Parts: sequence; structure tokens; C-alpha cells
Amino acid sequence: MVSSIARTNGRISDASINEESEGMKTGIGSSSAINLIPLPATSLFGTDGIRGKVGELLSAPLALQIGFWAGIVLCTHTPQSGPIILGQDSRNSSDMLAMALSAGLTAAGIEVWYLGLCPTPCVAYLVSITDAIGGVMISASHNPPQDNGIKLFGANGTKLSPGLQAEIEAGLRGNISSTSGVNNCGRHYSRTELVAHYGEALQEPLQPAVNLQGMKIVLDLAWGAAVGLAPAVFTQMGAEVICLHNEADGARININCGSTHMDILQAAVKEHNADMGFAFDGDADRVLGVDNTGRQVNGDYILYLWGRHLQQKQQLPDNLIISTVMANLGFEKTWQQLGGKLVRTAVGDQYVQAEMLRTGGMLGGEQSGHILCHHYGITGDGLLTALHIATVVKEAGVSLGEMVDQSFQTYPQLLRNVRVTDRERRLGWQDCQPVKSAIAQAEAAMGDSGRILVRASGTEPVIRVMVEAANAELANYWTNELVKQVQKHIA
Repeated sequence: MVSSIARTNGRISDASINEESEGMKTGIGSSSAINLIPLPATSLFGTDGIRGKVGELLSAPLALQIGFWAGIVLCTHTPQSGPIILGQDSRNSSDMLAMALSAGLTAAGIEVWYLGLCPTPCVAYLVSITDAIGGVMISASHNPPQDNGIKLFGANGTKLSPGLQAEIEAGLRGNISSTSGVNNCGRHYSRTELVAHYGEALQEPLQPAVNLQGMKIVLDLAWGAAVGLAPAVFTQMGAEVICLHNEADGARININCGSTHMDILQAAVKEHNADMGFAFDGDADRVLGVDNTGRQVNGDYILYLWGRHLQQKQQLPDNLIISTVMANLGFEKTWQQLGGKLVRTAVGDQYVQAEMLRTGGMLGGEQSGHILCHHYGITGDGLLTALHIATVVKEAGVSLGEMVDQSFQTYPQLLRNVRVTDRERRLGWQDCQPVKSAIAQAEAAMGDSGRILVRASGTEPVIRVMVEAANAELANYWTNELVKQVQKHIA
């Protein structure tokens, strides 16, 4: 049997799980098995793992192979032995993919600790404090229910490096062989009790010095991974909590709710005269806010408010914030006026994380709500972020709306998505000369008064067109012009 866990030096261990079982060498990972699975010519890994429509790109046979090769690669690059921690969101396909991944991992000789329903940062946290050699989360984050994804973490709890992703993909494509070294099968254990340790860890840095008593907070849980944990944590912190979309419903996850559809939360905050609201995505690794007046508070404002708080406490080295090319110019200019520095990366929290590690930055994130604060966590964490923003407001003694009013004015920024279902055309959009010419024309026309970002999404079948300008008319004009060109020549 699997005993209860014990904490040693801040880490979780379980000395009672030492069982090994003899098994036959498996055919999983063989070239004959791999060749049965159709793979796209382009890379499987996007900005946040492997993601796609279930039944097309993602299937149980592919998940089996991903589990196997992830196990082989992580074992090869990790000196110690240990389990891999596996979690999932509420999508109807997540159970299927979890079982297939576990089968592949155990076929590679790996012990699997299965958490069940939990936020993505829960997996990352538990990997970081145990002897686990890696983690896997099954989720397509903010995508619709028919999509799903597989996110991989290394032994330190951070997203798997591009190099290790490339090795896994090489195995999936039959370019390497490792089956000769697999002689024993791993075991699968249900470890749902570990999720509670993550909930406790979220509160530990705040209590007992800070609580949320007297605050009314609305949570939109998007029918997703945080439906059980988020209300409990906020209630334990003392807040009066009102919940929306708070059941695990894989058929409705992210549909007209959560961080991509804020209108219901905005209305609820005003209806209940709440202090603030928070909207999570399907796996709760990101969050967006709503102030007491019903206005949206995106990742730029969250970074500014949290950064200002840390700056005033002299806890922000070099007054540095790491963000992405999407960060608003108004945010950047105001932060610079406060003596701060903003460094931009490509879109994707893995790039923000890499730059934070390179520079020693303690705070970073994305406009979309992926926020990382290395004082308290190692990965983007919606629940952690929401708790800390609520405590920043509580300590300030003024409303979130007043804090936003006193922060910065955004430059008009328009973002349009153009659906491009052909994966190769989407990822190769930069080879389209008419679109490149249109971008050059727009950049020349705006000069220093605006900027343009066109990119293929790493998580959805769309090309994103963003135009930021000194006035809304200019932004609107060039956004429409560029969208027309993408629709005409690529979509």
C-alpha cells in the first residue's frame, strides 16, 4: 500500500513506495508502433506543450507514445530515480489521455503519481518539492472543450526545455531507439491527497500576517481545474467568496466564461458590490482581474501593481519586470518613469521564465494573465497571483479601482485572430510576401507612434494580428488592413 506522505527538509517523500514489478520488454516505442501514428511535418511542440483537437492530432495512441518517450528522456537526463507526477483538467478527453500517458510512462519503467483534477501549477509545485523526475499536465488551458494538450515539466518543476522536447519528438518520429534498456514496468498510484499540500503552500507566505477578512471576491472558475481548490483557499484566507462556473464540467470548460470571456464576471462583481473578481482559464495557470467598478484588470496592470508593491518593499532586484512583446507601451513608459526596467520576450510564459532565470528577475508575465513571481513560485500560477493581488489591495487600504486609476494609461491596442486551419500555412506565414509587405507599409506609416506584432499562435489554429498606436483610429485602420491581407493570402 501507499502510505501517507511525510515532509523532510521542506520536501515531500514517501519511503514506503519502493515496489518494483518485473515486466516483459514492451513494443511501445518501436518504429512499427510509431509509424502507425500520423504526425504533422511541423514540430509537435508549441509555446505550451503539445496541443490540438482530440481525435485529430491528439489521440490515445499518441499519448501512449508521448508518455513512453517522456519517461525515457527524463530518466536519461535525471541522475536520481523518482516518480513522474501526472495531473489533468476537467475535459472529457482528459481521463483517456491520462490513462494512455500513464501506460506509456509505466512502460518506460516510471512510477506515476496521479493527482487527478488539479491546476497546472499544482503539478509544477509538487514536482519541485519531491524527488519526482518530472511532471505532466493534461490541459489545453483556455482552449475550447474539443481541444486538449500535454504539458511537460522537468525535475525542477519548470517547463521542459526545448532541447528535451526535441529529444522526445525524435523518439516519437522514430529517429532514436531506447527500448533495449527497459526491463521493468513502473507502477501507477493515485495520490490525490497531495493536491491539498499545494493549497496550503499558497497560503503559507501570507498567513498569519495577512488575511482577506472583510473582502468580497467573485471567482470565475471556467468549469475547469480550480473548481474545488480556489474557493477553499480564498475562504480559508478569510474572504467572502461568490463562485461562478464552479463545477468540473469538461463539456463546458472555457465556453463563455473564464479568462477569455469576462463579461459575466464583470456583471457579477457589480451586482454583488464585490471588492474584486478573478477569472481563471481551464487549468488555472493564468488569471485576469476585475476591479470594484467592473473594469478588466489584465496582466499588464497585475504586473504593474505587484511590481510597485515589491518595489516599495525593496524586494524587486534592479526594479526589473520581464514581460513579452504584447506588453502595452503605456505600462512600459510609466514603469520607466518610476525607475523601473521592462524587458520584453517572445510570447509564451516559457520565454518569460527563461529570461527571469537569465537575468535574476523575480517578477514577470504576460498581458494574458500568466504571471510568475519567483519569491513565491516557479511557474505561472493563477491562484497564487490572485491571492497576492487581493492582499496587495488589502494592505493598500484603497480599492482596486483606485489603484488602477493611479497606475498608467494604456495605448490603444487591438488584437484580432484570423483562423488558419492549415498548420503548415499558419506556421509558415512569414514566407508570404504580400503580408510582409503590408506589415512594412504599416510600420513605415506609423513610425514611432505605434508598433505591430503578427504571429502564429502556439496554442490555437489562428494567426494573431496586434496593432498598438497613439490613437484608436490609427490602430483600427492598420489592424483592418493587415487582417484583410492575412485572410486573402494565408487563411
